[in-house]
Amino acid sequence: MPVALAVFVVTVLAGCGAPPELSEPNALPTRTAAPTPPGASTAPATPQVTAPPPVAVTPTADAGLVATACRTGPTGQRVVQLLRGRAGVLPANVRVQVRTGPLCAADWQFTVLEVTGHEELQVVTRGKAAAPTLVTAGTDVCTIEVRATGPAGIRALACEAGPAARPGA
Repeated sequence: MPVALAVFVVTVLAGCGAPPELSEPNALPTRTAAPTPPGASTAPATPQVTAPPPVAVTPTADAGLVATACRTGPTGQRVVQLLRGRAGVLPANVRVQVRTGPLCAADWQFTVLEVTGHEELQVVTRGKAAAPTLVTAGTDVCTIEVRATGPAGIRALACEAGPAARPGA
């Protein structure tokens, strides 16, 4: 039975070909339709379906390509607390002021601090705003970790810009 059904389907479909209007693009129609007599019912017109208008897609920049002011990153004061706390980079009695940042790229942050009586301190952190992790701090923060795994926006600030070209310098 299945073989007979398959043969029947193939035979029926073999007689089908491309419609004449597709195979002969320049051919004129050979018959015309008879006009519909008045009062004859016709099938209701189906609404014409149109494609929705194209939506303009604006590509968004990758969050790590450019470092911008942190919206959801840690505050400058949170970075200072990190350096004074467990990291032990800054003693409690030294005066510190946030000069630049934090600037965020992906989940990394770059901050520049003015430390009274010392050189400017650059800080690279990463992670959540409430609990950033110290990556490095010092006058040259272009470490192997920053170069190898940091997002482009942080690398540009920490490594590619000279000390005089850094934000706030």
